[in-house]
Amino acid sequence: MAVALLLAAGCASTPGESLVWSAELARSLYRETSEVVEVASFSKSSPGAPLRPWDPYIVLRGNVRTEYQLVQVDGTVALEADAEEGGSGLYRKIKVPPDRYPILEWRWRVPRSETGPAFSVTSRDSPVVRLSLAFDGDPAKLDFDDRTKLRLAKLLTAQGLPYASLLYVWMYRAPVGTVIRSPYTDRVRMIVVENGDRRLGEWVSVRRNVREDYRRAFGEEPDDIVAVGVMTDVGDEGSQRRAFYGDITFRLR
Repeated sequence: MAVALLLAAGCASTPGESLVWSAELARSLYRETSEVVEVASFSKSSPGAPLRPWDPYIVLRGNVRTEYQLVQVDGTVALEADAEEGGSGLYRKIKVPPDRYPILEWRWRVPRSETGPAFSVTSRDSPVVRLSLAFDGDPAKLDFDDRTKLRLAKLLTAQGLPYASLLYVWMYRAPVGTVIRSPYTDRVRMIVVENGDRRLGEWVSVRRNVREDYRRAFGEEPDDIVAVGVMTDVGDEGSQRRAFYGDITFRLR
């Protein structure tokens, strides 16, 4: 029965329907053309200001959402993520061509808990912070298995998936530079850019070449980025997590 459902999900289609939500964004958004693309300018905002143009990103229906708000921390305004149960993300729809703007810069801060590090013993295999990039692309290039999983994602999750997702993560055990494949779909890859607890409690600045990272992770040239997101959720065993995200910027090559 399960096999039959998988096959039906992989084969069924509706005229004009896309397997990925990135397709509609690619059609409706204008490409950024400014000298510097400021995806997030949290430091220029005021504490408690509205988060628009950022919107909630719900991974699993029914999950308790992570609370996101702009706060004053360490002399600047940043986005605070407070996950007490479940977890959700925050994302902004924006169209950025990575061939023109391959350089991505941001910073984040994971506070040390008063009762210990942010990574509890049973939560050390999941990222404590994530910055995600959603890419558009042509699902027709994918094999049957990938298309089936994309269709199942539309059925089983709140929003489905884009053509490809590249996540930059802070892990505990995995070495920096490790590329991690999602166990659920080949269309999601994570790159470890910080690890361990040595830099907990301080701001960590990150600078990446997105185009090179995408080539390394997926083995192909990237299409346009159509959304940028952040996410902090609870640990694997349900432990609460908190993090801060600073400004996010794309720069010319």
